[in-house]
Amino acid sequence: MELKRFPSIPVLSAFLFLGFIYYVTVFIFIEDWLGLQTSAGSLNALICTFLASLCAFSFSVCAFTDPGGVPSSYVPDVEENQISDQETKYTGVHRAQCDKCSTHRPPRTHHCRVCKRCVLKMDHHCIWINNCVGHRNYKSFVVLIFYATIASTYSATMIISCVLQKEWDSSQSLPLKIFYVGCGFMIAGLSLTLGTFLCWHIYLTAHNMTTIEYYEGKRAAWLARKSGLSYHHPFDVGVYKNITLVLGPNMLKWLWPTSSSHIKDGLNFPATQQSHVRGSNPGRGDTSKVPNASSQEKGRLVMRRLSCSGPPWTSDLGPWGIVRV
Repeated sequence: MELKRFPSIPVLSAFLFLGFIYYVTVFIFIEDWLGLQTSAGSLNALICTFLASLCAFSFSVCAFTDPGGVPSSYVPDVEENQISDQETKYTGVHRAQCDKCSTHRPPRTHHCRVCKRCVLKMDHHCIWINNCVGHRNYKSFVVLIFYATIASTYSATMIISCVLQKEWDSSQSLPLKIFYVGCGFMIAGLSLTLGTFLCWHIYLTAHNMTTIEYYEGKRAAWLARKSGLSYHHPFDVGVYKNITLVLGPNMLKWLWPTSSSHIKDGLNFPATQQSHVRGSNPGRGDTSKVPNASSQEKGRLVMRRLSCSGPPWTSDLGPWGIVRV
């Protein structure tokens, strides 16, 4: 973990916001509605404290864990180096080097302009954790969103219940009423936002995609359709397998952010046993009738035919051009 990230304003702001939500939920709304001295009030305060602690811990793990950089000793496989310059030019199959770092890039690696380095399986750069979300901290990021969604939903339930149950009278000031209602709307909006974000990353996890790969895949699918082909994300190996690759094989440890023994070096990833582009027309994309061709050669043949029938693939696709089978 890198403690130098802690003093950043976004990280401190996130911790302060978490503390604010915890304080108003427990010491204002639960105290006003149930009372902390009652068994119901104490139980709800304990649950809120537990959820806030999980959020703070997951946030710390995600923020202070290095997402994974490319080792200085990394060298692409021989098969990757065998791709000709002409194929790379037309298809963007694999860019062996990062233009900014001048180093070799493994599959699914992208350069972060903020961190000024290449990040393994990069999803995005998050300003709130002052860190990239990548190969080594993606699990803790998903777990953080999960706990944050549960905690904010619980807090919103407590606040809204307090507002609805409270007996308002004319002696109470208008600013107090505005504060109560405003907190309810704010936490409810936060819950909805986090819930949507959680659903998005559940979708990505189930398909073994990053946010970057999702948008690159949309363009790849569009280009494939224009060429009479179909596109399949090469690293989608099935829903359950995809989930275990991120959260781990032990379901009991899925929601523990520091359980990361299953995470490998991030230089190689399991892929589907097929090329990511397929077509029914032998002249366009079908390689099933090509005699005496290896799987690697068939993959290159598909990409060569695709590059001749439509616009070139975006250069950001990196290693998506050929999936070893």
